[in-house]
Amino acid sequence: MILGTGDPYYQDMWRALAAGHPDRIGVTIGFDEALAHLIEAGADLFMMPSKFEPCGLNQMYSLRYGTVPVVRAVGGLADTVQDGVTGFVFREYLPEAFFATLERALAAFRAPGVWRALQVEGMRQDNSWDHSAQEYVTIYERVITQGPEAGG
Repeated sequence: MILGTGDPYYQDMWRALAAGHPDRIGVTIGFDEALAHLIEAGADLFMMPSKFEPCGLNQMYSLRYGTVPVVRAVGGLADTVQDGVTGFVFREYLPEAFFATLERALAAFRAPGVWRALQVEGMRQDNSWDHSAQEYVTIYERVITQGPEAGG
């Protein structure tokens, strides 16, 4: 399933592929947030081979939905996906590195127990603001009781 916009060449390519294989490929050019969440929640695997990603929300949605992410170790993706534990991670921004990691993910998919463990561990992750908010409260309380130099 393809959802999004981009270079017209690729949009046309995906449309043509979908027209030739309507039972296997779905394409929606544009953006629809509700559809994006349905696609991600219904997928087995989410690929996010970003060159640059300061935070990244999709890998966190994937983890919550039980959709195993395949990501490049950059920014928030590196902070939230653990290779072989909650998803699959590659380092070099090279097609070969991405495809090798995708092959590892597909091998895990063919082992239902391994795949289910990845899904469950991903769904157990807490990427909410609760922990960070509590750290702020702790620092503020320390500053109030000990003065500004205690803020850390």
